[in-house]
Amino acid sequence: MIRAPIRAVGRVAIALVAGVGRAAIFAARALASPGFRPVLLAEQLLRIGWLSLPVVGLTALFTGAALALQINAGGERFQAGDVVPAVVAIGMVRELGPVLGGLMVAARVASSIAAEIGSMRVSEQIDALVTLSTDPVGWLVTPRLWAAILSVPLLVGVGDAIGIMGGWLVGTSTLGFTSQAYLASSWAYLESWDVLSGLVKGAAFGAIVALCGCWFGLHAGRGAEGVGRAATSAVVAASVAILAANFAMTGLFFT
Repeated sequence: MIRAPIRAVGRVAIALVAGVGRAAIFAARALASPGFRPVLLAEQLLRIGWLSLPVVGLTALFTGAALALQINAGGERFQAGDVVPAVVAIGMVRELGPVLGGLMVAARVASSIAAEIGSMRVSEQIDALVTLSTDPVGWLVTPRLWAAILSVPLLVGVGDAIGIMGGWLVGTSTLGFTSQAYLASSWAYLESWDVLSGLVKGAAFGAIVALCGCWFGLHAGRGAEGVGRAATSAVVAASVAILAANFAMTGLFFT
């Protein structure tokens, strides 16, 4: 009776460590694989980056606007309503821009990648690649991984600007700020590391999204049910991993 719980905890710990090891090897193999064509990278840059811009932009716009309203409502309790521009700018570029951008990309891209690769596995197209002496990781995973690493920071940067613009729209139309004063206050309190840290987070979140989508797609079960389960698992895993990575990186960057 005493040993059974200890054994259960040990099995879970070993499985967790083994899973992390397999994921790390998979990521290293995908990053180092030379077996993909530039045209595949360009195609994935379009699909992951450009086509994700509308949802990321709209999310950032409404988040910045709502953040300005919330900060103004809370700041008025302490006669600190003037901090709205600075807090909106810092909050967007440090946290909300990267996290919400990463989550929106995860919702759109991770499921798509997992479903696409899972369908290829079900239809034995991946087996055909192996038969033709083509590395499936280099052909399928590497271009998606590098496209996500390159495009998500750009999406985060655009989302930061749009989110600040959303706060500016609310500040100038509702909260009584002049355009010049709002923009000057936003710019005065931003530091270069605030922006750079958000872009670094964006690159990490992009890698997480692509790796989760590819991993669950390659390990999808047979049939439509297996593909659907892989797509759902990819989104859930990518979202949780983004939030955990954000906590770790925030502690590393700003503590």
